[in-house]
Amino acid sequence: MEKQQFKAESKRLLEMMINSIYTQREIFLRELISNASDAIDKIYYKALTDDQLVFNKESYYIKVTADKANRTLTLSDTGIGMTQEDLENNLGVIAKSGSLAFKKENEAKDGHNIIGQFGVGFYSAFMVADKVEVISKALGEKEAYKWESEGADGYSITPADKETVGTDIIMTIKPNTEDDNYDEFLEEYRLRAIIKKYSDFIRYPIKMDMKGQRPKEGSEGEFEEYQEEQTVNSMVPIWRKNKSELTQEDYDNFYFEKRYGFDKPLKHLHISADGAVVYNAILFIPENTPFDYYTKEFEKGLELYSNGVLIMDKCADLLPDYFSFVKGMVDSEDLSLNISRELLQHDRQLQLIAKNIKNKIKSTLQSLLKEDREKYDGFYKSFGRQLKFGVYNDYGANKDTLQDLLLFYSSKEKKQVTLDEYVSRMPEDQKYIYYAAGESIDRLEKLPQAEIVADKGYEMLYFTDDIDEFAIKMIGTYKEKSFKNVSSGDLGIESNAEEKQAEEEAATENKDLFVSMKELLGDKVTGVKASKRLKSHPVCLSSDGEVTIEMEKVLKAMPNGQDVKADKVLEINVNHEVFQALKEAYSNDQQKLNLYTNILYNQALLIEGLTVQDPVQFTNDICKIMV
Repeated sequence: MEKQQFKAESKRLLEMMINSIYTQREIFLRELISNASDAIDKIYYKALTDDQLVFNKESYYIKVTADKANRTLTLSDTGIGMTQEDLENNLGVIAKSGSLAFKKENEAKDGHNIIGQFGVGFYSAFMVADKVEVISKALGEKEAYKWESEGADGYSITPADKETVGTDIIMTIKPNTEDDNYDEFLEEYRLRAIIKKYSDFIRYPIKMDMKGQRPKEGSEGEFEEYQEEQTVNSMVPIWRKNKSELTQEDYDNFYFEKRYGFDKPLKHLHISADGAVVYNAILFIPENTPFDYYTKEFEKGLELYSNGVLIMDKCADLLPDYFSFVKGMVDSEDLSLNISRELLQHDRQLQLIAKNIKNKIKSTLQSLLKEDREKYDGFYKSFGRQLKFGVYNDYGANKDTLQDLLLFYSSKEKKQVTLDEYVSRMPEDQKYIYYAAGESIDRLEKLPQAEIVADKGYEMLYFTDDIDEFAIKMIGTYKEKSFKNVSSGDLGIESNAEEKQAEEEAATENKDLFVSMKELLGDKVTGVKASKRLKSHPVCLSSDGEVTIEMEKVLKAMPNGQDVKADKVLEINVNHEVFQALKEAYSNDQQKLNLYTNILYNQALLIEGLTVQDPVQFTNDICKIMV
């Protein structure tokens, strides 16, 4: 038969497909296997309405055969086949989908669904092949036909010899170039890997002739090579099995087989949703943090399948960033895919699945927190930081979702506690949720600013992560209780009448001294005052305003080194013996007052973990008071 030309628009589409629609060449095998699966499904559908047609599943399969010598790769199926007219209409007109037409005529029944819908997947073969031959015999037809093409130049259809119903696609693989290795698509191990990656859960057997070695009969220590036909795909995915059939070992094995991580999963979720959107999912909460988790190189996302065919390795849209540690997969028939089946249209179905998954993960973590605190503590050690980032990001939009999952170290319980547990223990007279922020629990337990809070018997939360205080600022209030840093200017702890009188007298009596100290320190502090919080320590820094001293440290340590300063107040314990030395210096020796002021200020800096601006001068000042 004379060569026929593709229509002009089809020719342009074919050229575009070979060069740009698919981002990875290996996708061609997924597309051809999906088409072959559709061809077998069509016989299944016909058998539902044709009493003379018996569908025996064991008789249907897909076969992949590589011939290195002739550089051909053949994919055969025992599906419904194509007539001469089908070959002309489906392969001669690009983007006309025979599967889509069949799907409209025969609505999906009994859990099966036709995969192909765009009619372009077949042509992905030209990404790896110079020539493609399709030999097909349709069900109920006596004649077989061959469709042959070398690409955009056109195609021919001629009669062919084929005894059995079905289709053979024979691809002549391109020769290697300096930049491209096409030999890989003739290698047994590579073909098997591609099938396992994309088509492992196609419902029909995908067979290959696999080579191996075995002991040679009658010859001890000698081996012989052999070749046997093997089914390389799993066919029945674990997520389509009843949960009652599966054991924890089955889920763990799936986790390892899919290489979701090298640890043992802490928890799994098996979701079978049948509502506004139908999907199956198996999700895992890992036990340990991946080595690259907190780096730019880490990619979040779940494997996405459509009808058992892998569409995306990592679909980021299915997980919020704060749950990016979750591993697993989602399979749905309801997704709107784009023409290459590599990307998703951002549609309502995807959003519904993502929302449902988010809620399922949250409820699973809440159950773990309530029912197995030890396991949750282990999880939080690995991923708690990410939850706190989730609270902070997007201006606190996700705080209601995450705040009950947060843990902080308690000054009273000496262990991690939830915000709910803290609030449930608060005395009636306690106005705020108190916290201290710093580098370590050991340092925070010795913090001078916390003395009055501890004396009142109030519990404190210790923030040792640089994100902690920023996250809490986004939460704002929890169960109508505001958060208060123990270094804040006003702690909201009211003094009794006697204490108030003493404080007022101290402020009035020493007003000029504090003004003089402020002038000596300049803009290093916004003020100097008598402390209401110090009991045994002589000096400390407190802060006024939204930026705390610890926040200042964090911001300055960032790569861009933001020049943000907390409004620092130097607080002096007027009941400490050091204060008497200050008063005497103020009355008799201005030089000593200058010396003492600088020493006390630098001591306060060191207590906060801040850098002393001039350490040499500070050591010299210490030496002066020793002489």
